[in-house]
Amino acid sequence: MPFSPIILWTDALIYVFLGVVILLINAIRRRPHLLASWKRVGHSASGMSALTILLFFLCIGLLDTVHFRPALEHQNKPGETIYSVEVLSLLDILVTPLRTQVEKTYSAPLATHLYAKETVEQADGRQVRDFARLQYGGAHLQHPDSEHIPDITQRALTGALQGLSVWLLLTMGLVLVLSQRNKQSFTITLSTLCRGSTEIPWNAILLTLLVMLLLIGSTAALATHYHVLGTDKVGQDVLYQSLKSIRVALIIGTLTSLIMLPFALLLGIMAGYFQGWIDDVIQYIYTTLNSIPSVLLIAAAVLMMQVYIETHPELFETVAARADIRLLFLCIILGMTSWTGLCRLLRGETLKLRELEYIQAAHAFGISHWRIITRHILPNVMHIVLIATVMDFSGLVLAEAVLSYVGVGVDPSMNSFGTMINAARMEMAREPMVWWALLAAFAFMLALVLSANLFADAVQNALDPRALTIQRNRLLQWPRKNKPQADKPPMPPTPESSRPT
Repeated sequence: MPFSPIILWTDALIYVFLGVVILLINAIRRRPHLLASWKRVGHSASGMSALTILLFFLCIGLLDTVHFRPALEHQNKPGETIYSVEVLSLLDILVTPLRTQVEKTYSAPLATHLYAKETVEQADGRQVRDFARLQYGGAHLQHPDSEHIPDITQRALTGALQGLSVWLLLTMGLVLVLSQRNKQSFTITLSTLCRGSTEIPWNAILLTLLVMLLLIGSTAALATHYHVLGTDKVGQDVLYQSLKSIRVALIIGTLTSLIMLPFALLLGIMAGYFQGWIDDVIQYIYTTLNSIPSVLLIAAAVLMMQVYIETHPELFETVAARADIRLLFLCIILGMTSWTGLCRLLRGETLKLRELEYIQAAHAFGISHWRIITRHILPNVMHIVLIATVMDFSGLVLAEAVLSYVGVGVDPSMNSFGTMINAARMEMAREPMVWWALLAAFAFMLALVLSANLFADAVQNALDPRALTIQRNRLLQWPRKNKPQADKPPMPPTPESSRPT
């Protein structure tokens, strides 16, 4: 085979997570009341725009999850294929120019020369201090001083036009599908979509997709001949590092949240529902855990794991396997130390719910505690779980950056936003200042965290039972308050015998 497939621990967990999500989607589709609740999520323009951006990050993360070891050209004596110790992914294959075109050292975004002067030997043998030409960035230009800006403008416009063409094809395909589904003409469907009169805000989705495709098209057209976001100290492309960091951010956010949820759900609902000594024990546990400085606890656990990895090198075939097991252990430690906040919220909400009339009626009818918790308590706290999980996702992505900054985060050989920021802290102090690595990490983290928060707001508004009750009451009261006086039925006529003479 030309490659040997590799399944890392985090890859396997991501595949399991995708399987669980698919099963949940099928279960929701078979239950009309759950399907109606999730359909309300699609009515939010900001939520669907944020979901479009999140899907872009998810696609990049999934492409970077399929790993393999490529085969080497030479073979051993029995003819057995020898595979490389380097572990690649599908994303590495798609962005091969970004991965392989490594410069000598720093270069600014879209530059043709190095960022700092060095000794350059002239054609006549003289040595002068000057900015040397890059080996790959702008190497196709014969006269960079005059051709640089026009070439960048031309390639950016060409890529933007290609992105616009893809967007037009997707828009026309969507209009055709909607017109056939609704049995309307193409023109009427297009007009309805432009006015935003559809149930799902397709106009907001398409507008977000247009901006994304324009940026992707321009970046892809420029990345083949330039370093769009510059290079770092060892000459590696910063755009490549940013794309590779997305997978680590998604793993930190999703796997840690999944590890945290069982502790928070079980202990929080038990403490609020049963009260008594169970509540006292659970409060003592998370109060004690909150009293320990989380950074010191995480640092101690990660350093212990690092010592174990270094003393047992025979357990790991590649550097990627060592980095992956450290990432998995970091997720476990973060999950076991970050469930206390959600547990406290669920305890308070359960304390309030158990005093409501329908819960008291269920107790009076002798319904078991398990059935009351699963049928009445858990569905009414799921909106808190969802919004807290997504908010914790944003916090965990930022926590990884902080931990990697202090040196106890992911392995230094693994690309992440934290390692990028950690490498950029010394670059900000040099002269001239290297600013583009920090800006790239900030921009990608901002887009990921902001889109996650906006989508969480849409989910919370759609699934919060109290918000739905208020909205339903307003809809029921609106006809009574706004009914015109002319619509009142006329008074019956007075009988002749009752009229005054």
